[in-house]
Amino acid sequence: MGFSTFIYMHTNRLAGEKSPYLLQHAHNPVDWFPWGQDAFDKAKAEDKPIFLSIGYSTCHWCHVMERESFESEEMAAVLNRHFVPVKLDREERPDIDRIYMMFVQSTTGGGGWPMSVWLTPDLKPFFGGTYFPPDNRYGRPGFRTVLEYIANAWNSDRAKIVQSGEDMLAELKKQSDVSAGATNWLDDSLLETGFNVFRRTHDTRLGGFGQAPKFPRPVAYNFLLRYWKKTGNAEALDMVLLTLREMAAGGMNDQMGGGFHRYSVDEKWFVPHFEKMLYDQAQLAVSYLEAYQITGQAQYAEVAKDVFEYVLRDMTHPEGGFFSAEDADSVMDAAKPHEKGEGAFYIWTQQELESLLGPEIARWFCYHCGVEAEGNVRVDPHEEFRGRNILYQAHSIAQTAAQFGISESELRQALGIAQQRLMEARAGRVRPHLDDKILTAWNGLMISAFAQGAQVLGEARYEEAGRRAADFVLGRMRNEDGTLLRRWRDGEAAIPGFLDDYAFFILGLADLYEACFDIRYLDAAESLAEMMIELFEDREQGAFFSTSGADAGLLLRLKEDYDGAEPSGNSMAVTALLRLAQFANREDFRLCAQRALRAFAPRLRAAPHGIPQMLAAYMMSEAKPKQIIMAGPESGPMLAAVRGKFLPGRTVIHLNTDEARAWFGARIPATASMTAIEGKATAYVCEDYACQLPANQTGILTELLK
Repeated sequence: MGFSTFIYMHTNRLAGEKSPYLLQHAHNPVDWFPWGQDAFDKAKAEDKPIFLSIGYSTCHWCHVMERESFESEEMAAVLNRHFVPVKLDREERPDIDRIYMMFVQSTTGGGGWPMSVWLTPDLKPFFGGTYFPPDNRYGRPGFRTVLEYIANAWNSDRAKIVQSGEDMLAELKKQSDVSAGATNWLDDSLLETGFNVFRRTHDTRLGGFGQAPKFPRPVAYNFLLRYWKKTGNAEALDMVLLTLREMAAGGMNDQMGGGFHRYSVDEKWFVPHFEKMLYDQAQLAVSYLEAYQITGQAQYAEVAKDVFEYVLRDMTHPEGGFFSAEDADSVMDAAKPHEKGEGAFYIWTQQELESLLGPEIARWFCYHCGVEAEGNVRVDPHEEFRGRNILYQAHSIAQTAAQFGISESELRQALGIAQQRLMEARAGRVRPHLDDKILTAWNGLMISAFAQGAQVLGEARYEEAGRRAADFVLGRMRNEDGTLLRRWRDGEAAIPGFLDDYAFFILGLADLYEACFDIRYLDAAESLAEMMIELFEDREQGAFFSTSGADAGLLLRLKEDYDGAEPSGNSMAVTALLRLAQFANREDFRLCAQRALRAFAPRLRAAPHGIPQMLAAYMMSEAKPKQIIMAGPESGPMLAAVRGKFLPGRTVIHLNTDEARAWFGARIPATASMTAIEGKATAYVCEDYACQLPANQTGILTELLK
């Protein structure tokens, strides 16, 4: 059956959706519903369980399950006969995904996507898992076997299933409870416990934490760098720097085009899962910037620059917002557009490289990047890399130059030529699928990264990128009352914003203010923080729900706390409120943040390594607030002196316009008397709301910052 014929034969309800993931399934023979009341009503009217399939458009195993099961006429017939099939994009609706992921993890001991969950018509889960092969294999039951078993059980043992759903919901409510209890006190022993867990799991040879597969976890680096700054413990710093160096050298890092893949399937950061996510680019760019601030070593700055160039080139909407992800799978042969392989866009045969580069440059390049005639991937169970090479830094510039008896400058020039030619060749390949939806939360992370990149690297293009994205969200992704929307795609903004949308974007605006000193970004951040508290705070127990509670279809209102691939909304909300408390002198923001920290105290004590971003927020709450207030004309050297240092928790204010003076004067009355001395740019360094003598020379300011 040809692809075009297949599309002609089947079109389901997902064809009217905006989600790239749902649209990928719009021509399955499965009678898919999007999540919503129509599906729920059908399940109740026909007395059928719901089959809920959750994934995202760049998910490799989601594609596999679609090819094997959801494109099968026979499998679709079973699904359609016995169930109401529902598709959900986890990136659009993380609130629903989290609830059912809790269930799957609780009942199976693991989780992931695609996630497959069976629900009663009133949405209570009673059976679940992740990927199911079409028939029994890999030690997993086949999907058809599972479907038929559940259908029979629903008809023959309904009462037991319904009771199981009730019991499971009660257990999930118990697990999700976050409230201050007897152990709601906090002290620095939390930091020691968290550090020691990371210390025990750290790979001292190859970096990272634990064994294969290895995932980047910037939230852990954020904590460890701040722990080092607070305690002087060099081991914490060394763990992060080793990890960043090894990741940058490995196949995890797109050596030609910049940007990081999702994770490494091996312990060496060599063979990646080739998906690229916006949230990884944003957070890792900041980690490399902070490593550069601490060490002054250009290698870290160069990696951050490569990430930024990748995002600007491939992940930016013409009007400024940032796209979500690029797929791991890509077309292997342009003549066969429907046959895809993992990483096909990124890998090379030695023959291709020699043809593109010529014999001399190819010899140097292949030695530097670990290229082998038969391919360099030793463990390849699916034979996707046969005869091909994943590029990585097998030998350093110095080692390669010495090997061939050439100068390092000559080698760098040759490698620059090689990169240009390979990028031109890659441009002729079929690109991986781009998930082009724009998410407020992930854009907030990327705005923060570009804002910090502009400050640390002095690059005006990065500031402009941050401003354009912030203006896109502020202009396109809000309701008339100013509340945020989660997703924009193809001209439509939709889905009320969640806690992480507010928290991540507020922090992005605060960082952007410090890059450009445009007071409207700080004003918007303050207004959104007030909305965040109103919509999400649990005023009785403290901390924040992930959702506003307006959606009656949700079984639970969770207080998300795990800092994983993305930081949790609660960790970032606390950080955002503490930042704005300093900018706007808002004691109510500080107290709200403290209530959240106390609510999470029992979890911080039980497993601090699970919420390292919250540990970083705790350190911020305990530190003496440091404000650097600039008056008079902008001074590049003085700003560079501030921005070049790793000073976590500091805020920089510039009284650069009448509007800014009025805004800060209304909130921090002391700024009214802060003026330029002798007409020169002047800095007031204030700690714990006490200011030192003003400085209008860079050398003096540098001393004050020590």
